Amino acid sequence: MLKLTLRPRERVVVNGCVIRNGDRRQALTVENRADIVRESDLLKPDAESTPVSKVYFLVQTALIRPDTRDQIMPMIQQGLADLACCFGAEMRTRIMEAANFVSMSDFYKAMSELRAVLKYETELMQLRPIAPTHSHEAAHA
Repeated sequence: MLKLTLRPRERVVVNGCVIRNGDRRQALTVENRADIVRESDLLKPDAESTPVSKVYFLVQTALIRPDTRDQIMPMIQQGLADLACCFGAEMRTRIMEAANFVSMSDFYKAMSELRAVLKYETELMQLRPIAPTHSHEAAHA
């Protein structure tokens, strides 16, 4: 059983169906297994495209569009395998956990694991290259 508390006008996707809450805070109880994700956990189609966000978007598509799962599952698996080769131990563990959840068709938990990798990737992309020091340049002159 899952209890969802929705903020006013918050959207949630349940088994591919978009549901928007009204003007008041509401609580819903889901009593059986369903694919559920809040709008805030979804990447927008026009979001910046990075290696992790591409895989995350595929996983979210599998979650909200069950009719596409058979077609995109090979792309998800290949994307996760590619990502596992690019990161250190901590992020690789999260990627492998995401792959495990994908294999069990638990796409929401896969997205949860990938959110940490997405955050880490964003932090990496914000790093700037270190400018060479003058002593290093003088040594090559």
